[in-house]
Amino acid sequence: MKASVIAMFALACGGLGVLYALVTAAWVSKQSAGDQKMQSISEAIREGATAFLSREYKTVAVVAVILAGLLSYLGIWTSIGFVIGAFGSALAGYIGMTVSVKANVRTTEAAKGGLQNALTVAFKGGSVTGIMVVGLGLLGITGYYVVVKSMAPADQAFRALVGLGFGCSLMSVFARIAGGIYTKAADVGADLVGKVEAGIPEDDPRNAAVIADNVGDNVGDCAGMAADLYETYTVTLVAAMLLAKTVFGADSAWVEFPLLIGGISIVASIIGTYFVRLGKNEYIMGALYKGLAVSGVLAAGAFYFASKWFLALPGLKTGGFTAMSVFTTALIGLVLTGLIVMITEYFTSKSFNPVKHIAAASVTGHGTNVISGLAVSMKSTAAPALVICGAIVWAYSLGGGFAGNPGGGLFAIALSAVAMLSMTGIVVAIDSYGPITDNAGGIAEMAELPESVRAITDPLDAVGNTTKAVTKGYAIGSAALAALVLFAEYSRSVPGMTFDLSSPKVIVGLFIGGLLPYFFGSLLMEAVGKAAGGVVEEVRRQFREIAGIMEGTAKPEYGKCVDIVTKSAIKEMMIPALIPVIAPVLVGFLIGKEALGGLLIGAIITGLFQAIAMTSGGGAWDNAKKFIEDGMYGGKGSDAHKSAVTGDTVGDPYKDTAGPAINPMIKVVNIVALLIVPLLTK
Repeated sequence: MKASVIAMFALACGGLGVLYALVTAAWVSKQSAGDQKMQSISEAIREGATAFLSREYKTVAVVAVILAGLLSYLGIWTSIGFVIGAFGSALAGYIGMTVSVKANVRTTEAAKGGLQNALTVAFKGGSVTGIMVVGLGLLGITGYYVVVKSMAPADQAFRALVGLGFGCSLMSVFARIAGGIYTKAADVGADLVGKVEAGIPEDDPRNAAVIADNVGDNVGDCAGMAADLYETYTVTLVAAMLLAKTVFGADSAWVEFPLLIGGISIVASIIGTYFVRLGKNEYIMGALYKGLAVSGVLAAGAFYFASKWFLALPGLKTGGFTAMSVFTTALIGLVLTGLIVMITEYFTSKSFNPVKHIAAASVTGHGTNVISGLAVSMKSTAAPALVICGAIVWAYSLGGGFAGNPGGGLFAIALSAVAMLSMTGIVVAIDSYGPITDNAGGIAEMAELPESVRAITDPLDAVGNTTKAVTKGYAIGSAALAALVLFAEYSRSVPGMTFDLSSPKVIVGLFIGGLLPYFFGSLLMEAVGKAAGGVVEEVRRQFREIAGIMEGTAKPEYGKCVDIVTKSAIKEMMIPALIPVIAPVLVGFLIGKEALGGLLIGAIITGLFQAIAMTSGGGAWDNAKKFIEDGMYGGKGSDAHKSAVTGDTVGDPYKDTAGPAINPMIKVVNIVALLIVPLLTK
């Protein structure tokens, strides 16, 4: 009875999140969209983004139908869960994109009234995506779990949750890959011809790739990130529930405790959105962090009282936990969130030394810019890895892991991961603000609005670059914890299985798992290069063959570039997306369950470092370019600026394609392993 109270609370909080998102989306839609020229540009972006997502989803649907059929062999509830997970992830991405393209032009119009007005519209638009992600996620998990548990044996309910997590993960990896290829192919192609060859500004309407570039911001940074963190949020809750079942039993209230944490944080995140306001110094990043801080503090306070209430439930097997130790595990997740955010900002913000170092290196040429950027990217992995290690050790000790209770220690780590992911709503809101302000600046440039408008949208966009990098750091750090929890469940689901490093099978698995993120990332980098090359050739052709483009008397054929990157992204996404699905199946059945365990560990380790290096390094390259564009080292058009553009071109597929896509990849590998465990142990 008490556990069902938690489920009802989670459903109510999930519903509240969806309601908040719908009401806020209606408010955004009511804001002025500006003049006809602004609206026509926004409509072109909307059409391109909608057409791309439609083609992407149709392609994924074919794969999903085949996999759903195969999963029915593991049980009909598992198959249905897979479909629900994939649909929920796709829906989160679509809603995020739809609201983003509505908010961008309204942010441009709001900029005419000042910085606070533009910030409000942009952040409100982003908060729709953020709160919708967690609202839908919590509704999906809780609702499906309650339904299946009431209609089928307990073991089928948990298998169904694994299927749901797999659906989320598969959709996420497709969205990240396709959206990442699209956005960076368009961006790189536009920059190489526009900035470097033609010497025209970013978002200049004479560049045929400019609409494709703006579409990419929405399908990659908004729809892709929404699907990514929807999946990470869902999979983390599922993993924690599965581990609770293994440690405490299927009927224990501990199984539903992660849902309680998720529900509390949705309410805290909604309240936090109302605190995003500029202070007297008009520090934009500070305004956004204010909302994050309020959400974190409110959640922490509520976690304390929730822990006391939960541990006092009659008949609850505590497993050695106390109210204070449970609260502390949750606090670890919140602290880890703050530390990852601060570390990522340090390595990617124009205010700190890493970015300034890359900018200074640009003075001596393209090569030194690239060398310094690579050095910063590798250095950026140290601090996140160390704080994640600290969080793991601290949480494990609170669960009694070092005192002979390894199950409790692992579950304590899971609770920390759940608490960290519970902040997804406000974090995604801050992230989705980024592509909205990026598009807002582009629309201002293409609509030839006064410089006073760009004076508002430019600083908003500059902060957006940092928020996007910060969110990717958060997503990767949380993915590492989520993958660790999934691995813990895999290792405990096979009775008597050990991972002996003297075993050739385990070593082979480690090597195969370790190479996956590298091979996976290389395919995505190549895909961006191919697609960008097509964009470059098309923009050059239009400059060459359409008279009057440079003079502004002729209009470029924007649709040609949109079509090129759409076709290329859809074509190139299939093989990389299927790698994390096929690899664990082959290793598991051909080499064995021990080798599969080694593969999971290898993928988690190298994937974490690759993803952090790529996203932080790419963000640093981007903001080093913007640092120079602010007037340092000769400003725009200088030799240093040209070198910085080269570095940014290298960093673009790093930070927005390959790096972020590794995040869902390592979770797909782990969740596929959980799916096939029953077959490996027969």
